[in-house]
Parts: sequence; C-alpha cells; structure tokens
Amino acid sequence: MALTCIPMGKDPLVPFDAGKPSVARGSDYALGGKDNFASDRAQHAEIVEIFPLAAVLPRENREFLGRAVGYVASQGVVHFIDVGAGLPASPATHEVAGQVSPDARVAYVDNDPLVISHVNALLARPGQVAAVPGDVRHPGDVLTAPELTALIDTSKPFCLILAVVLDYVEPARAEQIMAAYRRAMPPGSFLILSIGTNNDAPVLAEDVIKAYRAAQVHLHSREQVAGYFAGLEIVAPGLVEARRWRPLWPVTDDSTRPADLLAGVGRKPAVAL
Repeated sequence: MALTCIPMGKDPLVPFDAGKPSVARGSDYALGGKDNFASDRAQHAEIVEIFPLAAVLPRENREFLGRAVGYVASQGVVHFIDVGAGLPASPATHEVAGQVSPDARVAYVDNDPLVISHVNALLARPGQVAAVPGDVRHPGDVLTAPELTALIDTSKPFCLILAVVLDYVEPARAEQIMAAYRRAMPPGSFLILSIGTNNDAPVLAEDVIKAYRAAQVHLHSREQVAGYFAGLEIVAPGLVEARRWRPLWPVTDDSTRPADLLAGVGRKPAVAL
C-alpha cells in the first residue's frame, strides 16, 4: 500500500534537554514514574494548579489504553504500533497484548531520545518488542523505519495506537496525517486513539496552553476527532470520554468536565465505508 512520506531530517529525535519540560517525562511524573527532572515536575505542578484534573487524566488514559489493547488483541491482531508511546509505564502495550497472545509484537515509536534509550534498555526483545525513533507527523517514515519493519509486517492487519499524541499537531495537519495512516492500514487493522478536548471552557484552555512549555498544544473539536476515524467502523461504545470506554467498573460521575479525554477504537473494514 502506498505511503505518503513527508521529508524530514535524518534523525527524527528531538534534542535532549533536562532543563526544558518534556512531554514524555511529564507524563512519566504524572503516572508516578522516576524518569523525570525538576523542569518536568515544576511544569506538572503549574498545570495542575490551573486545571486539577490534569493530575487524573494521564492515569485514565493509561487505563483506557490497557482496555483497548486487550480488546484489539482479543480480535486476533498481534502487531501493534504505539506511536508517541512515551516512557515505559504499566500496564504497557506489550504486557496487555502478551497476556492475550504470546505472538504479540509491539513497536514503540517516539521522537524523545530518553524514551528510545529506556525502551531499548528495559523492554526491547528480539522478535517481540522494539524501539523505533520516529515522529507521528511523518507516517511514511514511521511505517517504513527499519526498526519497525524488522518486527512488524504492515501488509497484515495491525493496530495503530495514538494515545494523547495528536494534541501536539494542528487539526488540519492531523487530518492529513490520519488519512495517510488509514490508507496504509490493511483491512482488519485497528486504530486506538485518545486526545484531549475542551468542553466549552475557552479561558481554561487558553491558560493551560500558555502555561504548557513542553510542546505547543492544539485544541481539536469532537467533530474533528470523529473525522480522524473516517472510513473506519467505530467499536462500541463509540467516541466517548476515556473513563467511559468499556470501564471495568461502572462510572458513577455523570458531571461534565471543563476539559476531558476523548477516546475511541476503530476497525478498517474489508469494504470501504
């Protein structure tokens, strides 16, 4: 299947800078990890002061990811491409998929050098788990990276995971990126996606965007997020808040948050929709 390759530099990794907050390290701190620096901890504290739920959403995203990966693995898919994977955290994609199928293979893709080094040191196993330097904004380069193609057969159904990564891409470009990924997905492939959304709280969103220094944050409407699943069959319960996607226990909080995580799983059918 033809891939769209957008020209990029020889090295997709961003420079390492412990003095500047990092998306991956900030998420690691929010999840209780130890692979972070003072700049990441200070950034997290600043954002939580503005939006307290920022301390909750990373864990809800991780729990959604575990449930979604378990579901996709139960459908017979054994190849997983986790783009913007971040630093190792539990439950990790390979752990969940491996519980369902011993044949599961996972490529962890990221443009943060600390992520790549940690995945290589802690998780990588020949024929099962690989670290792949790559940037979500360049789908052709991600899907043809030698580290990925040595592990994942992209001519067979695979699961593409984009968990809170399109938040750092402009919606217009995200639409193009998603179209390229969907074209490359063989029938029977799955998309797992989660992304932040603003529920009519423009002042809060503006304050968070101004305060967040790890990367430029872009707001995506529910309609735009739904468009990223174009041509895919949306798995029940559809595009919902991450905590409401097939929860293990009933969600008793019916309140509408000023901002939340939208999440969904889509399958590419044999016949285009």
